[in-house]
Amino acid sequence: MFVVSLTYTASLSDVDALLPAHVEWLKHAYADGLFLASGRKVPREGGVILARGERAALEARLAQDPFAKGGLARYDIIEFVPSMAATGLESLTEA
Repeated sequence: MFVVSLTYTASLSDVDALLPAHVEWLKHAYADGLFLASGRKVPREGGVILARGERAALEARLAQDPFAKGGLARYDIIEFVPSMAATGLESLTEA
């Protein structure tokens, strides 16, 4: 499993201009089962994505993000093996 931390490298006005395309990109990744959760950082300096699957597939998908294509964000990927989860989220753990 992966935690992806996006950090904006451009102005929020530039980010906002590509936000609708970014949201569509997110929707496709959810539909494909790659993304599990996502949202804005507080303060609004970027975002966070919880993802699963293979790292190469995640990196390829991140490269297709309109924010990446536009040079608006940096992506830091943290891989971890979830061994415990809250009730209802047990399917996220790995044996």
